[in-house]
Amino acid sequence: MKSIKVLAVLVLVGVMSAFTVKDSGGYKIGDAAEDFSLKNVDGKKVSMKDYKDAKGFIVIFTCNHCPYAIAYEDRIIALDKKYSKLGYPVIAINPNNPEKQKDDSFDLMKVRAKEKGFTFPYLFDEGQKVYPKFGATKTPHVYVIQKTGNTNVIQYIGAIDDNYEDEKAVKQTYVQDAVDALLQGKDVPVKQTKAIGCSIKA
Repeated sequence: MKSIKVLAVLVLVGVMSAFTVKDSGGYKIGDAAEDFSLKNVDGKKVSMKDYKDAKGFIVIFTCNHCPYAIAYEDRIIALDKKYSKLGYPVIAINPNNPEKQKDDSFDLMKVRAKEKGFTFPYLFDEGQKVYPKFGATKTPHVYVIQKTGNTNVIQYIGAIDDNYEDEKAVKQTYVQDAVDALLQGKDVPVKQTKAIGCSIKA
């Protein structure tokens, strides 16, 4: 009987660990994010400091080839259309090394942005220098940032929502909930979730 109880505990621990958010070594909730200057698909450099009137940012590490990233593209566009006018624009960053994944080259980024009609900057993390600072491990991987004075504070890290396969079946809209809370001056209800997607190809 005791062995059955021990086994049940081990199974439970295993299940719980599967949903644990691993420490990726990057920013934690409450940390100040360094600004970056990365090339957009239009050839111009983009930084957070360029957004003088922004209240914060929805920074999303994403790419061209990953099926998870592709599944979320329309939702990312919708987030930008809704929240950019409220002060929280989307900034998308491709962290992948095109030598490891040729479908994520800068030239193909330009093609993808035009095909989908991206309403936000789609930046290339050339040399893969920015994503490790954030601690991103997947595409997509989201960081909701709040401007506090001259500081960009990380307020949410993780997934866009709880169902990449079917938008109509989504029950928890993590990013929307985080930004809505910040706009209302409230605490973010869920501060961190496990990002679901393809591993970053560095």
